[in-house]
Amino acid sequence: MGVSDRSTRTAQRPGAEVRRNRADLPIPFGWFALARTADLAPGDVRPLFFFDEHLVLFRTEDGQPHVTAAFCPHLGAHLGHGGKVDGNALVCPFHGWRFDGDGACVGVPYARSMPPRATAGACLWSYPVVERNRMVWAWHHPKRVPPLFELDPVPELDDPDWSEPDWYEWEVDTPIQESGENAVDVAHFVTVHGAAEMPEARITLTGHRRDTQLTCPAPAINEDGTIDLTRMEPYELVTRNCGPGMTVQAFEHGARAVMLGAITPITARRMLMRFAFTRPVRVTAQQDLLAGALIGEVVRQVEQDIPIWEHKTYHERPILCDGDGPIAKYRRWFGQFYDEGDAAPPAEAGSRVRNWLETLRSSLAEAPGLCREWFAGLAGARALPARLLVRADRSAQPAAGSRRRK
Repeated sequence: MGVSDRSTRTAQRPGAEVRRNRADLPIPFGWFALARTADLAPGDVRPLFFFDEHLVLFRTEDGQPHVTAAFCPHLGAHLGHGGKVDGNALVCPFHGWRFDGDGACVGVPYARSMPPRATAGACLWSYPVVERNRMVWAWHHPKRVPPLFELDPVPELDDPDWSEPDWYEWEVDTPIQESGENAVDVAHFVTVHGAAEMPEARITLTGHRRDTQLTCPAPAINEDGTIDLTRMEPYELVTRNCGPGMTVQAFEHGARAVMLGAITPITARRMLMRFAFTRPVRVTAQQDLLAGALIGEVVRQVEQDIPIWEHKTYHERPILCDGDGPIAKYRRWFGQFYDEGDAAPPAEAGSRVRNWLETLRSSLAEAPGLCREWFAGLAGARALPARLLVRADRSAQPAAGSRRRK
Protein backbone atom coordinates (compact mmCIF):
# COMPACT_ATOMS: atom_id res chain seq x y z
CA MET A 1 0.00 0.00 0.00
CA GLY A 2 1.48 3.31 -1.03
CA VAL A 3 1.57 6.54 0.90
CA SER A 4 -1.26 8.84 0.00
CA ASP A 5 -0.59 12.47 -0.82
CA ARG A 6 -1.51 14.95 1.85
CA SER A 7 -4.81 16.48 0.91
CA THR A 8 -6.36 19.56 2.41
CA ARG A 9 -10.05 20.15 2.65
CA THR A 10 -10.24 23.93 2.98
CA ALA A 11 -13.18 24.96 5.09
CA GLN A 12 -12.90 28.72 4.52
CA ARG A 13 -15.71 29.72 2.20
CA PRO A 14 -17.83 32.85 1.58
CA GLY A 15 -19.94 33.55 4.64
CA ALA A 16 -17.56 31.94 7.13
CA GLU A 17 -17.06 35.21 9.03
CA VAL A 18 -20.81 35.73 9.36
CA ARG A 19 -21.44 32.38 10.99
CA ARG A 20 -18.70 32.67 13.61
CA ASN A 21 -21.17 33.18 16.41
CA ARG A 22 -19.74 30.54 18.72
CA ALA A 23 -18.34 31.22 22.16
CA ASP A 24 -14.83 32.60 22.42
CA LEU A 25 -13.09 29.41 23.47
CA PRO A 26 -9.37 30.14 23.92
CA ILE A 27 -6.53 28.16 22.37
CA PRO A 28 -5.65 25.29 24.74
CA PHE A 29 -2.13 24.41 25.76
CA GLY A 30 -0.45 21.12 24.95
CA TRP A 31 1.58 19.27 22.33
CA PHE A 32 0.49 19.96 18.75
CA ALA A 33 1.75 18.59 15.44
CA LEU A 34 3.22 21.14 13.04
CA ALA A 35 4.50 19.00 10.16
CA ARG A 36 5.23 15.48 9.01
CA THR A 37 8.78 14.31 9.61
CA ALA A 38 9.09 13.34 5.94
CA ASP A 39 8.32 16.92 4.87
CA LEU A 40 11.25 18.53 6.70
CA ALA A 41 14.71 17.68 5.38
CA PRO A 42 17.98 19.04 6.86
CA GLY A 43 18.33 22.65 5.74
CA ASP A 44 14.60 23.17 5.16
CA VAL A 45 12.96 26.37 6.43
CA ARG A 46 9.16 26.64 6.49
CA PRO A 47 6.92 29.54 7.48
CA LEU A 48 3.93 28.44 9.57
CA PHE A 49 0.90 30.01 11.20
CA PHE A 50 -0.45 28.20 14.25
CA PHE A 51 -1.73 29.27 17.69
CA ASP A 52 -2.65 32.61 16.06
CA GLU A 53 1.09 33.30 15.71
CA HIS A 54 3.62 33.48 12.88
CA LEU A 55 6.26 30.78 13.33
CA VAL A 56 9.24 29.36 11.49
CA LEU A 57 10.06 25.65 11.42
CA PHE A 58 13.53 24.56 10.33
CA ARG A 59 15.83 21.57 10.52
CA THR A 60 19.50 22.23 11.16
CA GLU A 61 22.31 20.22 9.57
CA ASP A 62 22.60 18.04 12.69
CA GLY A 63 19.10 16.76 11.90
CA GLN A 64 17.29 18.50 14.77
CA PRO A 65 13.97 20.29 14.15
CA HIS A 66 13.38 23.71 15.72
CA VAL A 67 10.45 26.12 15.98
CA THR A 68 10.86 29.81 16.80
CA ALA A 69 8.94 33.04 16.51
CA ALA A 70 9.00 34.20 12.92
CA PHE A 71 10.20 37.81 13.06
CA CYS A 72 13.84 38.81 13.43
CA PRO A 73 14.35 40.98 16.56
CA HIS A 74 16.63 43.26 14.53
CA LEU A 75 14.34 44.95 11.99
CA GLY A 76 11.47 42.50 11.79
CA ALA A 77 12.14 40.37 8.71
CA HIS A 78 10.16 37.13 8.53
CA LEU A 79 12.75 34.38 8.94
CA GLY A 80 10.55 31.87 7.15
CA HIS A 81 10.55 33.84 3.89
CA GLY A 82 14.06 33.81 2.49
CA GLY A 83 15.80 32.64 5.65
CA LYS A 84 18.23 29.75 5.31
CA VAL A 85 20.02 27.19 7.44
CA ASP A 86 23.80 27.43 7.64
CA GLY A 87 25.19 24.57 9.69
CA ASN A 88 23.16 24.65 12.88
CA ALA A 89 22.08 28.28 12.62
CA LEU A 90 19.10 30.02 11.02
CA VAL A 91 20.22 33.03 8.97
CA CYS A 92 17.98 36.08 8.54
CA PRO A 93 17.41 37.00 4.86
CA PHE A 94 17.53 40.75 5.59
CA HIS A 95 20.88 41.40 7.30
CA GLY A 96 22.35 37.96 7.91
CA TRP A 97 21.86 37.78 11.66
CA ARG A 98 22.30 34.21 12.88
CA PHE A 99 20.20 32.36 15.47
CA ASP A 100 20.55 28.93 16.99
CA GLY A 101 17.66 26.55 17.62
CA ASP A 102 17.05 28.03 21.07
CA GLY A 103 16.54 31.51 19.62
CA ALA A 104 19.88 32.95 20.76
CA CYS A 105 21.72 35.32 18.42
CA VAL A 106 25.05 33.67 17.64
CA GLY A 107 26.43 36.12 15.11
CA VAL A 108 26.02 39.43 13.27
CA PRO A 109 28.28 39.45 10.19
CA TYR A 110 28.97 43.20 10.13
CA ALA A 111 28.97 44.03 13.87
CA ARG A 112 32.26 44.93 15.57
CA SER A 113 30.64 44.17 18.93
CA MET A 114 27.42 42.36 19.67
CA PRO A 115 24.51 44.42 21.04
CA PRO A 116 24.00 43.61 24.75
CA ARG A 117 20.34 42.77 24.20
CA ALA A 118 21.34 40.21 21.57
CA THR A 119 23.71 38.42 23.93
CA ALA A 120 21.66 38.57 27.13
CA GLY A 121 19.81 35.38 26.23
CA ALA A 122 17.39 34.09 23.65
CA CYS A 123 16.00 37.01 21.68
CA LEU A 124 13.70 34.80 19.59
CA TRP A 125 11.09 32.81 21.45
CA SER A 126 11.62 29.11 20.77
CA TYR A 127 9.15 26.30 21.34
CA PRO A 128 9.92 22.94 22.98
CA VAL A 129 9.93 20.39 20.15
CA VAL A 130 9.82 16.61 19.94
CA GLU A 131 9.86 14.42 16.85
CA ARG A 132 7.63 11.42 17.40
CA ASN A 133 5.06 9.33 15.58
CA ARG A 134 6.24 10.50 12.13
CA MET A 135 5.54 14.14 13.03
CA VAL A 136 7.21 17.24 14.48
CA TRP A 137 5.36 18.44 17.59
CA ALA A 138 5.66 21.74 19.45
CA TRP A 139 4.57 22.54 22.99
CA HIS A 140 2.31 25.59 23.09
CA HIS A 141 1.37 27.43 26.27
CA PRO A 142 0.10 31.05 26.28
CA LYS A 143 2.33 31.88 29.26
CA ARG A 144 5.38 29.99 27.96
CA VAL A 145 5.11 27.37 30.71
CA PRO A 146 7.43 24.38 29.97
CA PRO A 147 5.85 21.02 29.01
CA LEU A 148 3.57 19.61 31.70
CA PHE A 149 3.32 16.10 30.25
CA GLU A 150 5.02 13.88 27.69
CA LEU A 151 3.71 12.90 24.29
CA ASP A 152 2.76 9.23 24.00
CA PRO A 153 4.47 7.07 21.33
CA VAL A 154 2.51 5.05 18.77
CA PRO A 155 4.83 2.03 18.21
CA GLU A 156 2.99 0.75 15.13
CA LEU A 157 4.00 3.83 13.11
CA ASP A 158 7.68 2.80 13.35
CA ASP A 159 7.18 -0.97 13.17
CA PRO A 160 8.44 -2.58 9.90
CA ASP A 161 5.62 -5.13 10.20
CA TRP A 162 3.13 -2.30 9.75
CA SER A 163 2.47 -0.36 6.56
CA GLU A 164 3.63 3.10 5.61
CA PRO A 165 0.83 5.39 6.79
CA ASP A 166 -1.95 6.80 4.67
CA TRP A 167 -2.38 10.51 5.41
CA TYR A 168 -5.52 12.64 5.32
CA GLU A 169 -5.78 16.33 6.13
CA TRP A 170 -8.56 18.86 6.64
CA GLU A 171 -8.76 22.51 7.68
CA VAL A 172 -11.98 23.21 9.53
CA ASP A 173 -13.54 26.40 10.82
CA THR A 174 -14.19 25.26 14.40
CA PRO A 175 -12.41 25.25 17.80
CA ILE A 176 -10.56 22.01 18.45
CA GLN A 177 -12.65 21.29 21.55
CA GLU A 178 -15.61 20.61 19.24
CA SER A 179 -13.88 17.83 17.30
CA GLY A 180 -13.01 15.90 20.46
CA GLU A 181 -16.53 16.22 21.82
CA ASN A 182 -17.71 14.37 18.74
CA ALA A 183 -16.44 11.03 20.10
CA VAL A 184 -18.65 11.14 23.20
CA ASP A 185 -21.72 12.54 21.43
CA VAL A 186 -23.25 9.12 20.85
CA ALA A 187 -26.60 10.33 19.50
CA HIS A 188 -25.08 11.85 16.37
CA PHE A 189 -23.87 8.46 15.12
CA VAL A 190 -27.47 7.68 14.15
CA THR A 191 -28.52 11.01 12.64
CA VAL A 192 -25.26 12.04 10.96
CA HIS A 193 -23.54 8.74 10.13
CA GLY A 194 -26.54 6.48 9.50
CA ALA A 195 -26.02 3.98 12.31
CA ALA A 196 -29.09 1.95 13.22
CA GLU A 197 -28.53 2.32 16.98
CA MET A 198 -26.42 4.34 19.37
CA PRO A 199 -23.26 2.98 21.00
CA GLU A 200 -22.66 2.88 24.72
CA ALA A 201 -19.96 5.40 25.63
CA ARG A 202 -17.74 5.41 28.71
CA ILE A 203 -14.77 7.64 29.36
CA THR A 204 -11.88 7.16 31.80
CA LEU A 205 -9.89 10.23 32.79
CA THR A 206 -6.30 10.04 34.07
CA GLY A 207 -4.70 13.46 34.17
CA HIS A 208 -3.94 14.58 30.62
CA ARG A 209 -5.14 11.25 29.18
CA ARG A 210 -8.67 10.36 28.23
CA ASP A 211 -9.81 6.89 27.16
CA THR A 212 -13.18 6.64 25.41
CA GLN A 213 -14.78 3.20 25.03
CA LEU A 214 -17.56 2.80 22.48
CA THR A 215 -19.35 -0.55 22.68
CA CYS A 216 -21.24 -1.62 19.58
CA PRO A 217 -22.16 -4.84 17.77
CA ALA A 218 -19.98 -5.94 14.86
CA PRO A 219 -19.97 -8.93 12.50
CA ALA A 220 -18.86 -12.08 14.31
CA ILE A 221 -15.39 -13.51 13.74
CA ASN A 222 -15.20 -17.27 13.15
CA GLU A 223 -12.49 -19.47 14.67
CA ASP A 224 -10.59 -19.51 11.37
CA GLY A 225 -10.52 -15.71 11.29
CA THR A 226 -13.18 -15.28 8.62
CA ILE A 227 -16.02 -12.80 9.04
CA ASP A 228 -19.61 -13.95 9.51
CA LEU A 229 -21.99 -11.20 8.40
CA THR A 230 -25.01 -13.21 9.61
CA ARG A 231 -24.06 -12.96 13.30
CA MET A 232 -23.25 -9.96 15.46
CA GLU A 233 -21.17 -9.80 18.62
CA PRO A 234 -20.18 -6.96 20.97
CA TYR A 235 -17.10 -4.97 19.99
CA GLU A 236 -15.33 -2.27 21.97
CA LEU A 237 -13.49 0.54 20.20
CA VAL A 238 -11.04 2.40 22.44
CA THR A 239 -9.82 5.90 21.66
CA ARG A 240 -6.98 7.41 23.71
CA ASN A 241 -6.30 11.14 23.86
CA CYS A 242 -2.95 12.50 25.00
CA GLY A 243 -3.81 16.10 25.79
CA PRO A 244 -5.98 18.12 23.42
CA GLY A 245 -3.85 17.62 20.29
CA MET A 246 -3.32 13.86 19.87
CA THR A 247 -5.73 10.95 19.43
CA VAL A 248 -5.02 7.25 18.86
CA GLN A 249 -7.59 4.66 17.78
CA ALA A 250 -6.86 0.94 17.52
CA PHE A 251 -9.19 -1.24 15.43
CA GLU A 252 -8.85 -4.94 16.27
CA HIS A 253 -12.06 -6.68 15.24
CA GLY A 254 -11.56 -8.89 12.20
CA ALA A 255 -8.87 -6.61 10.86
CA ARG A 256 -6.26 -4.47 12.55
CA ALA A 257 -5.52 -0.82 11.93
CA VAL A 258 -4.21 2.08 14.00
CA MET A 259 -5.07 5.73 13.51
CA LEU A 260 -3.08 8.70 14.77
CA GLY A 261 -5.10 11.90 14.89
CA ALA A 262 -3.19 15.18 15.18
CA ILE A 263 -5.37 18.24 15.76
CA THR A 264 -3.66 21.64 15.80
CA PRO A 265 -5.27 25.04 16.41
CA ILE A 266 -4.55 27.56 13.66
CA THR A 267 -6.53 30.19 15.54
CA ALA A 268 -8.98 29.87 18.40
CA ARG A 269 -11.70 29.18 15.82
CA ARG A 270 -9.90 27.23 13.15
CA MET A 271 -8.03 23.92 13.26
CA LEU A 272 -5.90 21.64 11.11
CA MET A 273 -6.78 17.97 11.50
CA ARG A 274 -4.42 15.26 10.19
CA PHE A 275 -5.02 11.52 10.33
CA ALA A 276 -2.40 8.82 9.71
CA PHE A 277 -3.55 5.20 9.27
CA THR A 278 -1.32 2.13 9.37
CA ARG A 279 -2.12 -1.61 9.25
CA PRO A 280 -0.20 -4.90 9.41
CA VAL A 281 1.48 -5.93 6.17
CA ARG A 282 1.22 -9.70 6.67
CA VAL A 283 -2.52 -10.33 6.60
CA THR A 284 -5.03 -12.20 4.47
CA ALA A 285 -6.67 -10.51 1.51
CA GLN A 286 -9.96 -10.39 3.41
CA GLN A 287 -8.35 -8.76 6.44
CA ASP A 288 -6.61 -6.18 4.28
CA LEU A 289 -9.89 -5.42 2.51
CA LEU A 290 -11.70 -5.00 5.81
CA ALA A 291 -8.95 -2.74 7.19
CA GLY A 292 -9.26 -0.55 4.12
CA ALA A 293 -13.02 -0.40 4.60
CA LEU A 294 -12.57 0.65 8.24
CA ILE A 295 -10.21 3.45 7.23
CA GLY A 296 -12.58 4.60 4.51
CA GLU A 297 -15.47 4.63 6.97
CA VAL A 298 -13.57 6.82 9.44
CA VAL A 299 -12.73 9.29 6.68
CA ARG A 300 -16.33 9.28 5.46
CA GLN A 301 -17.62 10.08 8.93
CA VAL A 302 -15.17 12.97 9.36
CA GLU A 303 -16.36 14.50 6.11
CA GLN A 304 -19.95 14.14 7.28
CA ASP A 305 -19.09 15.90 10.56
CA ILE A 306 -17.31 18.87 8.99
CA PRO A 307 -20.41 20.72 7.70
CA ILE A 308 -21.96 20.40 11.16
CA TRP A 309 -18.86 21.75 12.90
CA GLU A 310 -18.54 24.67 10.49
CA HIS A 311 -22.09 25.91 10.95
CA LYS A 312 -22.85 25.14 14.60
CA THR A 313 -22.48 27.39 17.60
CA TYR A 314 -21.07 26.46 21.01
CA HIS A 315 -23.42 26.47 24.00
CA GLU A 316 -21.53 26.78 27.27
CA ARG A 317 -24.44 25.18 29.15
CA PRO A 318 -26.35 22.97 26.69
CA ILE A 319 -29.61 21.24 27.52
CA LEU A 320 -28.67 17.55 27.67
CA CYS A 321 -30.78 14.42 27.94
CA ASP A 322 -30.08 10.91 29.22
CA GLY A 323 -29.01 9.57 25.82
CA ASP A 324 -26.47 12.23 24.88
CA GLY A 325 -23.36 10.54 26.26
CA PRO A 326 -20.74 11.89 28.72
CA ILE A 327 -20.49 15.36 27.17
CA ALA A 328 -20.26 17.29 30.45
CA LYS A 329 -17.54 14.95 31.71
CA TYR A 330 -15.57 15.47 28.49
CA ARG A 331 -15.85 19.25 28.80
CA ARG A 332 -14.58 19.22 32.37
CA TRP A 333 -11.57 17.16 31.26
CA PHE A 334 -10.82 19.42 28.28
CA GLY A 335 -11.13 22.53 30.45
CA GLN A 336 -7.89 21.70 32.27
CA PHE A 337 -5.96 22.65 29.11
CA TYR A 338 -7.12 26.26 29.21
CA ASP A 339 -4.73 28.47 31.12
CA GLU A 340 -6.17 30.02 34.25
CA GLY A 341 -7.84 33.26 33.24
CA ASP A 342 -8.26 32.19 29.61
CA ALA A 343 -11.70 30.67 30.00
CA ALA A 344 -14.72 32.73 29.01
CA PRO A 345 -15.85 34.89 31.99
CA PRO A 346 -19.16 34.16 33.74
CA ALA A 347 -22.12 35.74 32.01
CA GLU A 348 -23.47 37.24 35.25
CA ALA A 349 -22.87 37.44 38.98
CA GLY A 350 -23.52 34.22 40.85
CA SER A 351 -23.06 32.11 37.73
CA ARG A 352 -20.53 29.84 39.47
CA VAL A 353 -23.33 28.24 41.47
CA ARG A 354 -25.53 28.04 38.39
CA ASN A 355 -22.66 26.46 36.44
CA TRP A 356 -22.27 23.87 39.19
CA LEU A 357 -25.98 23.09 39.09
CA GLU A 358 -25.92 22.80 35.30
CA THR A 359 -22.94 20.45 35.48
CA LEU A 360 -24.73 18.32 38.08
CA ARG A 361 -27.87 18.17 35.96
CA SER A 362 -25.82 17.22 32.89
CA SER A 363 -24.02 14.49 34.81
CA LEU A 364 -27.29 13.06 36.07
CA ALA A 365 -28.73 13.15 32.56
CA GLU A 366 -25.74 11.21 31.25
CA ALA A 367 -26.20 8.33 33.74
CA PRO A 368 -29.85 7.32 34.32
CA GLY A 369 -30.42 6.12 37.84
CA LEU A 370 -27.31 7.81 39.19
CA CYS A 371 -29.25 9.99 41.60
CA ARG A 372 -31.09 7.16 43.37
CA GLU A 373 -27.92 5.01 43.45
CA TRP A 374 -25.96 7.92 44.86
CA PHE A 375 -28.38 8.49 47.72
CA ALA A 376 -28.58 4.73 48.32
CA GLY A 377 -24.84 4.75 48.89
CA LEU A 378 -24.04 2.70 45.82
CA ALA A 379 -20.76 3.19 43.99
CA GLY A 380 -20.34 3.28 40.24
CA ALA A 381 -23.66 3.87 38.49
CA ARG A 382 -23.80 2.78 34.87
CA ALA A 383 -25.97 3.88 31.99
CA LEU A 384 -28.20 1.37 30.28
CA PRO A 385 -26.31 -0.27 27.42
CA ALA A 386 -26.99 0.95 23.91
CA ARG A 387 -25.70 -0.46 20.65
CA LEU A 388 -24.49 0.69 17.30
CA LEU A 389 -25.30 -1.35 14.21
CA VAL A 390 -23.43 -0.43 11.05
CA ARG A 391 -25.14 -1.56 7.90
CA ALA A 392 -23.15 -4.23 6.03
CA ASP A 393 -24.03 -2.74 2.64
CA ARG A 394 -22.71 0.75 3.43
CA SER A 395 -20.06 2.09 1.06
CA ALA A 396 -16.77 2.55 2.89
CA GLN A 397 -15.46 5.17 0.49
CA PRO A 398 -15.51 8.90 1.35
CA ALA A 399 -17.20 11.45 -0.83
CA ALA A 400 -15.81 11.75 -4.34
CA GLY A 401 -13.33 14.55 -4.90
CA SER A 402 -12.72 15.15 -1.20
CA ARG A 403 -9.06 14.15 -1.29
CA ARG A 404 -6.22 13.28 -3.62
CA ARG A 405 -4.37 9.97 -3.54
CA LYS A 406 -1.08 8.93 -5.09
